[in-house]
Amino acid sequence: MEKLKLGWREWMNIPFLGIPYIKAKIDTGARTSALHATKMRVVRRGGVRFIRFHTYPIQKNNNVVVECMAPMVDRRYVTDSGGAKELRYIIKIPLQLNGKSWEAEVSLTNRKKMRFRMLLGRTALKNCVVHPDQSYLCGKVLKSKLKKGYPTWS
Repeated sequence: MEKLKLGWREWMNIPFLGIPYIKAKIDTGARTSALHATKMRVVRRGGVRFIRFHTYPIQKNNNVVVECMAPMVDRRYVTDSGGAKELRYIIKIPLQLNGKSWEAEVSLTNRKKMRFRMLLGRTALKNCVVHPDQSYLCGKVLKSKLKKGYPTWS
């Protein structure tokens, strides 16, 4: 199987959560992937724990909010880039990039102050090759068409 070629940042899809596009930083230094999440709460459905949360997938835009729910896999401590440990909810969801789909564990945390609302860590990059000097090797969402709904790709 040919490895997916990625730049240091890419537009990706998370249809399982109703997120048609989100700009992700590809971060081989981070072990776990992370998604911006607020208003997180645990709910039970048929004995299974789910996490309900809100995400704002477009950076610098608080008008587009997506309400999400995913099965909770774990709750564990994750060390952030500043060295602080934070107890985070972990979900396992299918991710899509350039027509390819795979499951990855993603931690939920408030990334409001971060430049990217999604961080793709190295455990999610097993079938990928990262070209750190390039961006958007899988396509780019045109800013003029960036709005709620599916994007126009260049």
